[in-house]
Amino acid sequence: MKSGILNLYKEKGYTSHDAVARIRRLFGTKKVGHTGTLDPEATGVLPILVGNAVKANDLIPSEIKVYRATLRFGIRTDTEDVWGRTLEENALVPPKETVQEGTKGFLGLYHQIPPMYSAVKVNGKKLYEYARAGMVVERKARPVFVHFFDLLSFGEGEAVFRIGVSKGTYIRTLLTDLCDRIGVLGAMSALEREKSGSFSSSEAVFLEDLEKMTLAERESLLIPTETLFFAHPVLALPDFFARLIANGCEVSLSKLPSIDVEAGSRVRLYRKGVFFALGEILEKDGCLWCKKLKEFPSDPFSY
Repeated sequence: MKSGILNLYKEKGYTSHDAVARIRRLFGTKKVGHTGTLDPEATGVLPILVGNAVKANDLIPSEIKVYRATLRFGIRTDTEDVWGRTLEENALVPPKETVQEGTKGFLGLYHQIPPMYSAVKVNGKKLYEYARAGMVVERKARPVFVHFFDLLSFGEGEAVFRIGVSKGTYIRTLLTDLCDRIGVLGAMSALEREKSGSFSSSEAVFLEDLEKMTLAERESLLIPTETLFFAHPVLALPDFFARLIANGCEVSLSKLPSIDVEAGSRVRLYRKGVFFALGEILEKDGCLWCKKLKEFPSDPFSY
């Protein structure tokens, strides 16, 4: 079966887990995963890993994610969005200038406390499990990065933003923190993920369109797994050393084709022009090794 990444556009009304289940059926494989959860009412880019591509999930570099988010003023809920239980309401809407000034304080490194309604685990349980039981538990703030926080429109009690953040950032929590900083109530009322790394919503495919395709047509949409790692340099290996590395051996850089990389860096490994693994330069002794054996190929090492 062909492996790769499917650039899926998730619509409202179903979870990221639901999307994975449907992709499993459409591609006829249990080897399916996604690279970042979208809430049921959120829409947008949801890169899906199909086949052997699922093995790359824990090695995907932290790339910028871009969202279009709408904030409704005058309401606070337990889920930080308008679909939760209302906790407080008022009619206060801040001036546009106050909102714009407030966003500046979140640019750069930002320590965010995960929301109770999230899949972050505390003591082995997901936070939303505590929340559904009416419990609030202590959570540690986590460092995230806000690249930009632009106000696109303002009026009728709502503000629309375009926001670029690092992986792991909760947009509804960012908007709640903004409201806390400027002294108003607010909850997210719409969210679309426009970009996830190199994947954009304008090039994504809808589930309803996949349903109408043949398996061959669906597989033709899969993007090679190596595109996740285009930021890393390429190292083409002779067969002998490719075999050694694929079998878990460390190989001295002095024996390999010259490559200008620092210790601790990762490289894309190729054999006969085909990407077969992600390697790493070890700091201790200047050797190359494979992060995982036979990492990504659909047909590894047909010797």
